[in-house]
Amino acid sequence: MRFCLPRLPLFETVKLMKEDKERRDIVSGSVMDGADLLRFTVTPDNMVIPDFKKKLPGKGIYVACSMSSLKIAIEKNLFAKTLKKNVKLPEDLAGMVENLLRKKGLEAVCLAKKAGDLLTGFEKVAEALKKDKVAFLLEAKDAGEDGHEKMLSLAKNLKVFMLYGVEELDKALDRVNTVHVAFLKNDMAKMVYNDLNKLDKFLNS
Repeated sequence: MRFCLPRLPLFETVKLMKEDKERRDIVSGSVMDGADLLRFTVTPDNMVIPDFKKKLPGKGIYVACSMSSLKIAIEKNLFAKTLKKNVKLPEDLAGMVENLLRKKGLEAVCLAKKAGDLLTGFEKVAEALKKDKVAFLLEAKDAGEDGHEKMLSLAKNLKVFMLYGVEELDKALDRVNTVHVAFLKNDMAKMVYNDLNKLDKFLNS
């Protein structure tokens, strides 16, 4: 049975943006840090759309970064109730959000590659782990069981994300059979961690 080690506090307190403010989740009513929320806004024709880069005009509506929370907001018509007016939702808004978060995560991984801040391949990753150079790992979710278990034993208490398949990682990194990816300890790793962690939270909370 596969599993990933518990989340570490290492980057849990790192914010996506320093200017993130506390906002209210329309589902639970709880006030949360902006980094833990998904922002939506409404177009002039009353269509609710994701605004994760916080650049679009209009009032922000916030939902906890969770697939289940977003589905509740959709099913209970909470966007309209919060705004006190009728609004339209895109078909499969939850799927749209997942795709956007997945894309953002892969873009962050590509940036780390361009900066030379990641390693791929079992041997290179294993060596970096032994030298304590790794901040966290990204492993293909369809990795072989044997390699997965060996990598977990080497990773010890490091966070291991399993969010993309081999084919997705191959395409993003322009490599073949990309199974294990290690992110080296630096500021770039913090940025990538935040993006991958947001996707992980959305899918698994």
